[in-house]
Amino acid sequence: MIQTNTAVEFDEVIAVCRSLFLKKTKDYGTAWRILRPSSITDQIFIKAQRIRTLEEKKVSKVGEGIIPEYIGIINYCAIAMMQLELSETDPLEMPFEKVESFFDEKITETRDLMLAKNHDYGEAWRDMRVSSLTDLILMKIFRVKQIEDNEGQTLASEGVKANYQDMLNYSVFALIKLGVK
Repeated sequence: MIQTNTAVEFDEVIAVCRSLFLKKTKDYGTAWRILRPSSITDQIFIKAQRIRTLEEKKVSKVGEGIIPEYIGIINYCAIAMMQLELSETDPLEMPFEKVESFFDEKITETRDLMLAKNHDYGEAWRDMRVSSLTDLILMKIFRVKQIEDNEGQTLASEGVKANYQDMLNYSVFALIKLGVK
C-alpha cells in the first residue's frame, strides 16, 4: 500500500499554483483588484465549465488541458478571498510583498480547513472521481452566485468565503489525483 500524506501533496500542488500566481503578479501587478466578487465567481465558473466540457468531450481545440484550469480555479479562489477582505478604498495596485503575504495567508487558512475536514471525512476524496470534484466545484459556484444575488444574505448556509475555500481544496484534490507536483 502506498503511504499518502495529504498535507505534503497539498503543499506541492500549491507551490505550482503560487509560482504562477506570483509570476503573473510581477507581469500584471494587481489588475485583478478591479474585479467585483461576482466577476471573480464568473471567472471560476468559466474554468470549471471548461474542465467539465473537456472531461465529457475528451478533446481540446485550444491545446490546453484541464490542469491549467484547475490551477486557475485555485488562484482565482485565493484572489476572491483577498478581495473579500479589501475595500473599494484600498488601492488597486498593491506592493508585491503584500500580495505574496496575503496569498500565503489565504492558502494557509484554506489548508487548515482542509486538514480538519479531511480528518473528519477520512480522506473520502481519494475514492472520488476527478469528474465528481469538478461537479462539486460547479455546485459551489452556483451556491456562491445565489448568495451574491441575495446580496450576501444567508439563512442557514456558510458564506462565500467557505465556498471559495471548498472549491480551492477540491481543485487541489483533483490536481493531486492528476499527479501534479
